[in-house]
Amino acid sequence: MSIDKKYDAIVVGGGHNGLVAAAYLARAGKKVVLLEAEAELGGATTSVRPFPEFDARLSRYSYLVSLLPDQIVSDLGINFKTLERSIASYTPYTKNSGAHAGGLLISQNWDQRTAQSFQELTGSRAEGDAWQKFYGEIAELAKRIAPSMLQPLKSANDLKSEIGLSDTWSYLMERPIGEVIRDRFSDEIVRGVVLTDGLIGTFVSADDLQANRCFLYHLIGNGTGQWRVPQGGMGAFVTELKRVATAAGVEILLNSRVSEIDTDATGVSVKTVDGAKFTARDLLFAGAPQTLAKIRGTNKPKSLEGSQLKINMLVSRLPRLKSGVDPSLAFAGTFHINESYSQLETAYVSAQNGVIPNDLPLEIYCHTLTDPTILSPELAAAGYQTLTLFGLHTPASLFDKSPDAAKVAAKTAALESLNQYLLDPIESVLAVCQDGSLAIETKSPLDLENDIGLPRGNIFHRDLDFPFIDGSGSDLTWGAETSDKHLFLAGAGARRGGGVSGIAGHNAAMAVLAND
Repeated sequence: MSIDKKYDAIVVGGGHNGLVAAAYLARAGKKVVLLEAEAELGGATTSVRPFPEFDARLSRYSYLVSLLPDQIVSDLGINFKTLERSIASYTPYTKNSGAHAGGLLISQNWDQRTAQSFQELTGSRAEGDAWQKFYGEIAELAKRIAPSMLQPLKSANDLKSEIGLSDTWSYLMERPIGEVIRDRFSDEIVRGVVLTDGLIGTFVSADDLQANRCFLYHLIGNGTGQWRVPQGGMGAFVTELKRVATAAGVEILLNSRVSEIDTDATGVSVKTVDGAKFTARDLLFAGAPQTLAKIRGTNKPKSLEGSQLKINMLVSRLPRLKSGVDPSLAFAGTFHINESYSQLETAYVSAQNGVIPNDLPLEIYCHTLTDPTILSPELAAAGYQTLTLFGLHTPASLFDKSPDAAKVAAKTAALESLNQYLLDPIESVLAVCQDGSLAIETKSPLDLENDIGLPRGNIFHRDLDFPFIDGSGSDLTWGAETSDKHLFLAGAGARRGGGVSGIAGHNAAMAVLAND
């Protein structure tokens, strides 16, 4: 390998955070090499053709964007768009022992249709009014807290004082979110829809403060909390990050799995499995902290295991619903199934006892209703659509004993849950591959660990933390620092990491530059 292997900084991991970190450092004049273990960049933010005979590029793992700050897009000159979904969510339900089929339809912005939908579900305006008040309070906090995500960490007291809104702060940061939801809302379905943002990839009960942390990150993104569709899929984002990184001078080496990381008083040395060696003053690790610990031979941080089932589908058309709602409305936002408050809590208990929940909580969305560009013109013209299903309360432990059998059982439970609200069984509209198989793939937490290195399938790498420090005396300034002054965390496992945001990459780069 005829390259100079001495650098100012080595970035390990070519996911979106690693690319962001590398680009910032290179633009600051640093000589940077990025080492990616796989044959392509992206990590969890990749687009693939899971059904090769169909020209449809699906975001296999991560699939929506909220936390990516406009500042990072502007700083790096990223040419990448996210699109607003017209519908926030749709939750089908039945009443009168199944005799009446309805659905709670919530637009992205409150309108008369949304107000009427709340009225039909609950019989009054009270729940809709409570919804507007609750999310109005959170929106104001999001607007105030979002800029701090790209600044040095503040103490809880300092950030609370700076933001104000002490009541909102209290119920988001200090009281169990389940308790807050029970106080603010009375309808089981509405309570459940609110709670889901605290349980994405997070295997806890409603009254665990870990749910608060998950809830917070899902509602403060970019100061709006809005979940948007990546135009062209996640792969388009990675392609653009590669462009800005290489334009800044970053050297990207694929198939470069790191096997050794050593540090001394002056810097860091790295060795890959194929024997290549690199040295630098600083190393930014954009993989999981557990992986760094394994390479270094240190103790791995403890964390919750991953808890999500991901099913990707290509359908020849959207299925009709028993409620009669237009499928192009129902699937445009987040389609909630089995996610009433009590169903979520019951599912948690079932999974905790080692049983795949009977009423498996699910969220489904159709990327192509908002952005058809991930389909070939021929598929789009023929009416094909993609569906992404995300199952909650499916921890990795459910799949340990018999991974394949458990995955089949979880997939069956998911499709049965979906079909109870459909006139057309989902199997009847799935695209058919040339070998007669259906265009559907299932990923368990164990698959996420095996495929992209997420420890126990944890999409956040480890437990989320609140975006502040608990008191004085912390060694964290940017949330990227480790016990070694030359090693920095640049991935989701850093403080304020998690989600497709680039925040961890930005903050790790700032920590390195502050160390000059």
